Amino acid sequence: MRSRWFRPRSADNRGDVWIMGVLNCTPDSFSDGGSFINVEAAVSHGLAMWKQGARLIDVGGESTRPGAAQVPLAEELERVIPVVRQLTGLGCAVSIDTMKAEVMRQAIAAGAVMVNDVSALDHEPESLAVVAQSGVDVCLMHMQGNPQTMQQRPQYDHVVDEVAAFFTERIELALAAGIKQSSILLDPGIGFGKRLEDNLTLIRSLDVFKTRFGMPVLLGVSRKSFLGLLTGCGVEDREIETAVAGAIGIAHGADILRVHDVEVQQRAIRVASALT
Repeated sequence: MRSRWFRPRSADNRGDVWIMGVLNCTPDSFSDGGSFINVEAAVSHGLAMWKQGARLIDVGGESTRPGAAQVPLAEELERVIPVVRQLTGLGCAVSIDTMKAEVMRQAIAAGAVMVNDVSALDHEPESLAVVAQSGVDVCLMHMQGNPQTMQQRPQYDHVVDEVAAFFTERIELALAAGIKQSSILLDPGIGFGKRLEDNLTLIRSLDVFKTRFGMPVLLGVSRKSFLGLLTGCGVEDREIETAVAGAIGIAHGADILRVHDVEVQQRAIRVASALT
């Protein structure tokens, strides 16, 4: 399935980095909640990001910001499926950002080529089978706790080793369920149950995961609170921080950057590429 939209960089980090555009069809996401709750507005924004150079549009209907409330299944489906269907009909490659197996199933039927699950297919037991039977790609993300509890008191002794151990367990379960190794991507979950120092250490250590598991690494730092802790800027004013962190993440091994502002990140990548 990945050949339809993605080819990972080589082990020495040469080759193209891909950008995933964030499309939150939610009223309560941390940075753009409510902006794209309307199907027409969501499709228009998704298509705009695609034209700006995003190679994947990540459609989500349930906020996973710290403390976010869960969304009923029917409501999440109503938010995302029409958007997925229309974007794929327009030629965009779409991933579905969800923890619910039925949302995965219907989004895949509507044309999604990847599942992006912040629970690493652990939230619902059926999710493993849905991904395995469909053959789509899947991004397994690390999170300590859940969106309701993850930032209450995160703690690690050795964050890189603990995240790697988590990946080992989830990869084994995915393979046992019939998901192909070539279909798996990894996301260390920046900001998901992490302290500032944990986030920084993980970004510096992306190559560790890439070398250990031989799988593409996705990095999501866009507008996140750890950037605000470094500069004092509010969530709407973190595009410079996002672009810098993304460019540095590439140098450390990131293959895909998940961002809100595709054009700004593209410009940062071009400059960083010319200087390295």
